[in-house]
Amino acid sequence: MNPVLTEQRFQAEMPDSRPGWGAPSRQPGLAGLTTAPPPPVAPPVARPGVMTARGAASATLVLLVLLLIAGAFGWSQVTVTTGINEAGETVNTTQFPGWLMLAALGGLVVGLVGAFVPKLAPITGPIYALLYGAAIGGISRVYDVSYDGIVIQAIGASLAVFATMLFLYVTRIIKVTQRLRMVVIGATMGIMLFYLVSWVATLFGADLLFWQEPSLLGIGISVLIVAVAAFNLLLDFDFIERASAAGAPKRMEWYAAFGLLVTLVWLYLEMLRLLALLRER
Repeated sequence: MNPVLTEQRFQAEMPDSRPGWGAPSRQPGLAGLTTAPPPPVAPPVARPGVMTARGAASATLVLLVLLLIAGAFGWSQVTVTTGINEAGETVNTTQFPGWLMLAALGGLVVGLVGAFVPKLAPITGPIYALLYGAAIGGISRVYDVSYDGIVIQAIGASLAVFATMLFLYVTRIIKVTQRLRMVVIGATMGIMLFYLVSWVATLFGADLLFWQEPSLLGIGISVLIVAVAAFNLLLDFDFIERASAAGAPKRMEWYAAFGLLVTLVWLYLEMLRLLALLRER
């Protein structure tokens, strides 16, 4: 599942329950007597210092705006050169600035810090959005030079997936059960391990990048990864809803927004790769 919004983090960040909360109470001198339970009291609309779904949505919007601003800057930093190859065809070459890779690495480090220290999310979230946004902007520019219009398609497809999964969650067409959580967690961990093994193998000269080729197998794997990323959105929505209902601290709004942004970035990058593979078929 989302490496940020984990079940363990949910349990760790919830406020402590009152001892004996929910248990039947006894009054001195009234042992053995039963009384009618008090009428239900409607929960307050807003609780100061407590996380809300609306607050998490606002924080997510802020991070997305920062991501887009940084992405536009990163896009502008990629140099595109037009030339003629030996066959007389017009070709475009791109020059990806090295500092954008450093920005991606810095974003990864900041993301790890934010994942393990939730109270820093109001700081690490925006920094992650800016650093990773710049790197994603550069990557998007490279893709767009090779596949004209693919970035708009990837953004549109990612937004469509987000809207669809939100609709399925809100309407409870798909319910987030413990079984679903475990399936998505297992699939996500398997994909992360797959990424790691492929990367390590390339360091030793082995070629395990068959899943990035425009074959039926490569496209199938890409579709599977996009589907798992989409189902991670359901777990993100569930985390936000449950944390809000449980009275999580206000700062968790930024942590939830940060986790949701991580999933959206993953979904977008995988959508870019899938569309590129489909265009090469």
